[in-house]
Amino acid sequence: MRGVSSRVSPWFLVLVLVTVGGGALTALGSGVLLTTGVVLLVLGGWAVSLCLHEFGHAYVAYRNGDLSVRDKGYLTLDIRRYTDPVLSFGLPVVFLLLGGIPLPGGAVWIQHGAIRSRAARSLVSLAGPAINLVLGAALTVTVAAVSMPIGLAVGLSCLALIQVLAFVLNILPVPGLDGFGVLEPFLSFPARRFAARVRPWAPLALFVLLIGVPGVASAFFDLAYAAFSAVGGDGRLAALGYGELLFWR
Repeated sequence: MRGVSSRVSPWFLVLVLVTVGGGALTALGSGVLLTTGVVLLVLGGWAVSLCLHEFGHAYVAYRNGDLSVRDKGYLTLDIRRYTDPVLSFGLPVVFLLLGGIPLPGGAVWIQHGAIRSRAARSLVSLAGPAINLVLGAALTVTVAAVSMPIGLAVGLSCLALIQVLAFVLNILPVPGLDGFGVLEPFLSFPARRFAARVRPWAPLALFVLLIGVPGVASAFFDLAYAAFSAVGGDGRLAALGYGELLFWR
């Protein structure tokens, strides 16, 4: 692709290797070995998808006029480029392992004034969640179409569900999330100014609701499972994968 560095970050390749290694363990092992494989496959795959999610934002921004993303290294899939690696990637992985909810991760700084149109700015925000949805659909198709060991099918189904969960969560029209970014270019100035004021704490309030209010959490997961089924996901396999991922429960 024109303008994208041909040098993929070695850190990204390490994440891919961790994911592949986890997949191999799920295919070959059972018991503790299977659980370890699912954890490595899902957490490694989630970290890979975080990089791809941010790359999607950056690439669409680059194609629509923001050339600064190339200079910032956003097009190399370098995990270190997406704000703070610990807060933007370490925290989402820990949050996923503890709570089972894919917290949004790293962020790319887009020069919105350089983007050519409001529609293009909307597409920049949509690109990240769209990648999660495509990954989730691709994984479900792979599980359905390819004969594989049950352990690997369980791990991939869990990872697919997490991608769909990430899509549903990110596409919510909450300031600070990508779903609001899709709408924001078309809102009035007062609405955008109000959103800027609540943006720092609005996602946190949402996560508190998801964790602390059973009805909200149930509605969110029902919506996510409906989307997962719509892209061909096997809820039984995904649930088994979640059981292995959250083994400490």
